[in-house]
Amino acid sequence: MSDVAKIENFVKKFAALKEEVAKIIIGQEEVVDQILISIFSGGHSLLIGVPGLAKTLMVNTISKALGLDFKRIQFTPDLMPSDILGSEILDENRQFKFIKGPIFSNIILADEINRTPPKTQAALLEAMQERSVTVAGHQYKLNLPYFVLATQNPIEQEGTYPLPEAQLDRFMFAINLKYPTFKEEVNVVKATTTDVKTTVNALFTAEEIIDFQNVIRRIPVADNVIEYAVSLVAKTRPKEDTAAPIVKEFIDWGAGPRASQNLILGAKTYAATKGKFSPDIEDVQAVAIGILRHRIIKNFKAEAEGITDEAIIQNLF
Repeated sequence: MSDVAKIENFVKKFAALKEEVAKIIIGQEEVVDQILISIFSGGHSLLIGVPGLAKTLMVNTISKALGLDFKRIQFTPDLMPSDILGSEILDENRQFKFIKGPIFSNIILADEINRTPPKTQAALLEAMQERSVTVAGHQYKLNLPYFVLATQNPIEQEGTYPLPEAQLDRFMFAINLKYPTFKEEVNVVKATTTDVKTTVNALFTAEEIIDFQNVIRRIPVADNVIEYAVSLVAKTRPKEDTAAPIVKEFIDWGAGPRASQNLILGAKTYAATKGKFSPDIEDVQAVAIGILRHRIIKNFKAEAEGITDEAIIQNLF
């Protein structure tokens, strides 16, 4: 099958996938879109929202619809790296045997990732970047496709450990979940307070997802689109000559090269979902806020004046 035919097939399957997820998740279309774009781009996502917005249910539903294994890890202050990665034990023959931890799954929900100390947070770094883990000097490859979807509560910060910048940068998207609209909340209550069970059908296989990821990577991109993405990222760096005035005023640190890579990958996937065979500048802009918001560090003046990440990024367009 040619790449053109595969993209056309991807558009149909992507629409069916969204319909399948919508059986369980009411509203939150933009959030679901960003998670799926992240997955088909081969990236990870950080979901930021208050409790009760169906973050866990959303990830679980998406993993079922994609036909992938799913494991949830509840991050707590006493969680150790071995609780995530696994550990070696002596078997009955007095030989060391590696018992795999919950990280050996296709989709990992790292619930409340900022509640665990940096040592345990760092246990995810190799898995997220290299798709492997190293325990007792032995490297173990993870099953592909592999995604980390982490959640974070933006309100309750007591007893939390903010994610270091190096770890934040490993997430392709930071996705803000908002409260549902009045109509959506009415529908949520109607759907969840009866004994009717809704089943989610698996529409993909792991091999299909990897194939679609490879097709998306092969999508050609015009030089002017790549240059636009790189210049957009450069504008977020306050010490660069190309920095926008709003950035020099309100930003301490800007985004790095990984942001430029993610903008192009995200634009390719976004374009593919719309049936386009090459992304344009509008596709870069469509994914830019989710990709850049966690990579820019605002200064005190921005916090004091209530300037949001979204307002700064929109200004750069």
